[in-house]
Parts: sequence; structure tokens; C-alpha cells
Amino acid sequence: MRHRNVRTRLNRTSEHRLALMKSLSAALVRQGRIRTTHVKAMQLRGYLEPLLTLAKRGDLHARRLAFSRLGKKDVVHAMFEVIAPRIKDRPGGFLRVVKDGQRMGDGALMAYVEFVDELPRPEAPAAPTIEKKVKRRLHERRKELRRARAS
Repeated sequence: MRHRNVRTRLNRTSEHRLALMKSLSAALVRQGRIRTTHVKAMQLRGYLEPLLTLAKRGDLHARRLAFSRLGKKDVVHAMFEVIAPRIKDRPGGFLRVVKDGQRMGDGALMAYVEFVDELPRPEAPAAPTIEKKVKRRLHERRKELRRARAS
């Protein structure tokens, strides 16, 4: 019976979901902020926050548990050495999910996932202005029309 076993399956097998969570977690720990769909962001929060609580503990057993769930040595090291000291006084809620609007292709709701305490991260390129977005859309649409006419 699966009573009260409610979790979004993300239209993937359990192995694929696990691999997705591992890679999203690694990307977030390495970069400090990632952009993904809102549903994946909410799932990621439930996957990564208990691992961050393990990192706050900081002992060898916690490190081994985190490694068994993430599988990447550099990510576990960054969690325990860089992130854990910054969140040691925080009782929980280490991640923030900020909605970002809809994706242009399929209309999926997008979101940013980031650490609440704003870890330093590499400089991101400046967001394109509205005019650049419109020009890019027009350019993509014209390319599609050329391809359609050619075939």
C-alpha cells in the first residue's frame, strides 16, 4: 500500500529520479544557484536539505552518508568545508526557491534554487533586456520559418 506516499515522480523511473537529484544537488553546491523547473526545484529542496543537516554535524559518519547519497567527493567536501560553517546557526530552511516565469519552449514554470545565506558564486552574465529577448525570439522564429520553407 502506498498510503501517504505522495511525491512527484517527475515522469521518470526511480533510478533516473535519483540520478537527477544527485546531479542537481552537485550543480547547486558547485554553483550556488541553479535554474530548473519549479517542480524539480521543490523536489531538490526535499532531497538536499537533509544532506545539508548532515553537513552541519560534520563527523565522519555524516560525511560517509552524504557521499553515499551524492557520490561526488568534491561536492561532499564543499558541503562540509564551505557551506556547513555558514549554515551552522540556522535550524533549517537552507534553500530558497524563487519562481522565474515560464519557459519559452513548452511553458513550464521555471524557478531558481539558491542558498538562503547567499554564498559567493561566479559572476553570472547580465540578464538580457526585453529588447534583446524579443530580437532573439524573432531570430529563432525566422530560422524556424526558413527551415520549414526549405523542407
